[in-house]
Amino acid sequence: FFHLSRKPISIVKSELHKNCSSVSELATAAASSSQQPSRVSLHTDMDCSWKPFDKSNYKQLLGAMDYSFLCAYAVGMYLSGIIGERLPIRLYLTVGMLTSGLFTCLFGLGYIYNIHSLGFYIFVQVANGLVQTTGWPSVVTCIGNWFGKGRRGLIMGLWNSHTSVGNILGSLIAGYWVSSNWGLSFIVPGLIIAVMGVVCFLFLIEREYSLLMTEGGGRVRGKSGYDTELLLPRDNGTVCVPVQQVVVVKSESEPSAISFMGALRIPGVIEFSLCLLFAKLVSYTFLFWLPLYITKAAHLDAKKAGDLSTLFDVGGIVGGILAGVISDKLGKRATTCAVMLLLAAPTVSCLADHDCMLLVCGGLVNGPYALITTAVSADLGTHKSLKGNARALSTVTAIIDGTGSVGAAVGPLLAGLLSAGGWDQVFYMLMTADFLALLLLLRLVTKELTSRKPRPISTVE
Repeated sequence: FFHLSRKPISIVKSELHKNCSSVSELATAAASSSQQPSRVSLHTDMDCSWKPFDKSNYKQLLGAMDYSFLCAYAVGMYLSGIIGERLPIRLYLTVGMLTSGLFTCLFGLGYIYNIHSLGFYIFVQVANGLVQTTGWPSVVTCIGNWFGKGRRGLIMGLWNSHTSVGNILGSLIAGYWVSSNWGLSFIVPGLIIAVMGVVCFLFLIEREYSLLMTEGGGRVRGKSGYDTELLLPRDNGTVCVPVQQVVVVKSESEPSAISFMGALRIPGVIEFSLCLLFAKLVSYTFLFWLPLYITKAAHLDAKKAGDLSTLFDVGGIVGGILAGVISDKLGKRATTCAVMLLLAAPTVSCLADHDCMLLVCGGLVNGPYALITTAVSADLGTHKSLKGNARALSTVTAIIDGTGSVGAAVGPLLAGLLSAGGWDQVFYMLMTADFLALLLLLRLVTKELTSRKPRPISTVE
């Protein structure tokens, strides 16, 4: 639902700036055969584009809106992980979802109240970017608390499909109203994420609770490394104490949260963070600009372009799952990412000419992105150098995803600037970013391939 609420802006872009020349030609033809030409002309002027995106620099303005959201998201992510380590995940996530719903709805109200100020839309994007940073560190920490390394690639690969599912649902919901009332394309997703915030508050369980039976019938209930209490069965008001000795372990104090610099010293955090910067640059450029590219290149309306762009997201689901399964079997996260990045560059170049490559490209582009932000982040957040301190998970996740979000902010901005000279320049940028992401992983790939005792992660508990 976080991703669902981010998607409408990419669908609505083609409505904020329509192809005014074709609209004017239709209006002129209608006016020549109409008895009321002035009314037709007025309708065209009002409905062609939404001010201030009706000028020739509309791509730069749309890119600035994307940059505002993503830059705020990148900056806020570093703080969000540190804060998230020190607050209950359930409350932190609920507040983030409610405020995300508020600002998503606020953007849509710009249509309802006929607001044409660029400053208003940029303010809403910045605020929404900041509050949406509550999501990723919280949910990765929660899933990491529930599953160990042995199944992490597969489980998180399946779980991470939620990002693409959210993008697909966001495209469909926003596309339903985009041509008639694009304000509802934001208001409806905003209300949905707010409602789910309440559901999260009521039902989210932050970590696994184990229930162990003693030989004498007693039950030991544990909380993931913290308190363990003995629950004794009662029979007719009397307490039956088991004969066997039961040791109740209670920690003196919870482990302290890790510092920012301490998280950076974990082996692999810097390399994967910088790799994600370029991988996420590619992914988010497609997220924010693919529907507009399809609209212009294939001459489709906004709804059809949004529906076609969902093929990219479907490919992302498959790619994320495959990356998780393969990395689990081989025990080589960096190598799996590197191979997919190597194959992604040529498919990006083919995308400029063949729409059928959307599915394949989505899998290869989003596979490494999904693996790094989920299983790799969870692995590094529970690295052996931490000596069992699992409270580093949120901070490590925030550092990796925050660095990636810098690329996510730069990518759509560059796309807006480069597309003015033709879409080919945008695709060259994306291919370059893929190769740079690959280069940053070479040291880790070499280390994995030359390891004397390569063991699949599935054998490690």
